[in-house]
Parts: sequence; C-alpha cells; structure tokens
Amino acid sequence: MAKAMARHILVKTEAEAAALKKRIVAGEAFDVLARKYSTCPSGKKGGDLGEVRPGQMVRSIDQVIFKKELRTVHGPVKSQFGYHLVQVFYRD
Repeated sequence: MAKAMARHILVKTEAEAAALKKRIVAGEAFDVLARKYSTCPSGKKGGDLGEVRPGQMVRSIDQVIFKKELRTVHGPVKSQFGYHLVQVFYRD
C-alpha cells in the first residue's frame, strides 16, 4: 500500500494560510511557523504528520499528499477543519 511523509499547517482562514505561505516562500521555516500558528496538535511537532497512507487524512488533504508535486508547499487547501498548507517529502 502507498505511503507518504508530509507536514502541514492548519489555520482558520484562507487569508491566514495565504499569508503564512508567503512567509514560507520568502524563506521562513515551515516548522517554526507550524509550531506558532497551526491549530492542529501536529503543530507542536512542526506540523509533522509522519507517514500516512491513503484514506487516513480528509479527502482534500489526501489528494495533495498522494497526487501533487513533492517538496512544494501546497495550499491553502480547504477542509472541514479549516485551511491547510501541505508539504510532502516522499511517497512510496
């Protein structure tokens, strides 16, 4: 079965996610921003989701993790929890 390693930042608004993405693109560290701003418990670990398999995450995030380009910050991606920035490190 496929698996991937990813991290994410979860915030309440699309504007907040877009602002954080700009900061990451400008060179700020994803993990530092995740610890400070993410509302997900994974934020304490720099947004690290560890290894995930298809179906473990909500559909919109699953689509990014298993179909989008690696090592790129994707988002804002909307889910029922809020807006996510997602970065995928590898996929098997």
